Amino acid sequence: MGVFSNLVKDSCKSIVHGNRAYHVWMAVLTFIMLVGAFCYGVQISEGLHVTGMTDRVSWGLYISNFTFLVGVAAAAVMLVLPTYILNDVDFKQAVLIGEGMAVAALIMCLAFVVVDMGGPARLWHIIPFIGVFNFPNSMLAWDVLVLNGYLIINITIPLYILIMRYQGKTPNPKIYIPGVIISVFWAVGIHMVTAFLYQGLPARPFWNTGLLGPRFLASAFTAGPALIIIALAIIRRFTDFKIEDKTLKKLGLVITVAAQINLIMLLSEFFKEFYFPTHHSESAHYLFFGIDGKDALVPWMRISIIINVFATISLLFHKLRNNLKFLYFVCGLLFIAVWIEKGFGLIIPGFIPGPWGAIVEYTPTRIEIGVTIGIWALGAFIFTILARTGVQIELGKIKYKKS
Repeated sequence: MGVFSNLVKDSCKSIVHGNRAYHVWMAVLTFIMLVGAFCYGVQISEGLHVTGMTDRVSWGLYISNFTFLVGVAAAAVMLVLPTYILNDVDFKQAVLIGEGMAVAALIMCLAFVVVDMGGPARLWHIIPFIGVFNFPNSMLAWDVLVLNGYLIINITIPLYILIMRYQGKTPNPKIYIPGVIISVFWAVGIHMVTAFLYQGLPARPFWNTGLLGPRFLASAFTAGPALIIIALAIIRRFTDFKIEDKTLKKLGLVITVAAQINLIMLLSEFFKEFYFPTHHSESAHYLFFGIDGKDALVPWMRISIIINVFATISLLFHKLRNNLKFLYFVCGLLFIAVWIEKGFGLIIPGFIPGPWGAIVEYTPTRIEIGVTIGIWALGAFIFTILARTGVQIELGKIKYKKS
């Protein structure tokens, strides 16, 4: 406990010290979190009616972001697998950053679930042995287990490695490699279980497709590594932490493959819905073309598809992909495109039209947007703290000093 307490103290000292840009960044995130907290306070006080959700569209911006961020969390496996299992040294410097992002993404996932439930007081309903957990019949119960389990794995493994390096020791592979192997399968599991959560709702035909799980993984391995590349670019720009160009280029190759698979699956779904359309195709028709003049999501999806196609085709050219500035730009585009496709484009159409054929569109309110931005700021704040601590330990600026 002495080593751990010293690590916490030294980390806190490192977190509160930095240059002007660092303090401005943290101050901005803190302000946005306070705005989000205020909006959430209004929601708790007034109830969920201050959001754009209704009994017709009961999942909105919160669950859309939750679904997307599950993929971002799972994407850490694209760094863990080659580093710890395949012994690829090119990923070694970046793996802890990826796991830190997974932790931040999972905390945001849980935060979005809490705010969607209306308030933290309702959490007791899904606590084992206290509430009605309904395990193993409920897919939601499985989702709770896999998300929290993956969070624990992504905290304990990097923590062990950092504690050992903090003391100037070499981590013992026999201790952390078994956990790493479990995390690889667990990363796939969190996304598949989340997909099953939607597929298991027979009254929502838009989600009843066998490609939903694989599409989740393909989009996750597109958007997640894209965000990791952007984070690595910022870290190596503003710190002394060295990240080789070939690390970023290898991640770019991963994104290129995943983006193509994601686009092919999207095309397959499009063909299935519209080549022989049935009444089950109405949700997809609303999403891509609108119904009876109601087309709130159509511009979003067209923007997403255009960006997705442009970015994916651009990555096929080696000269463009190996140009790091262009790679950063394309990664930002893919991140936005997948966020639209896997967020609004996946969740909202599942409720439209309703069981009686009514078309009730959904638009998030300012309160929802404020809470959402606040949670994203919370994730960025947590990731900044974790990344800064990890970088300082890796650079040897934080060392254990025996008293």
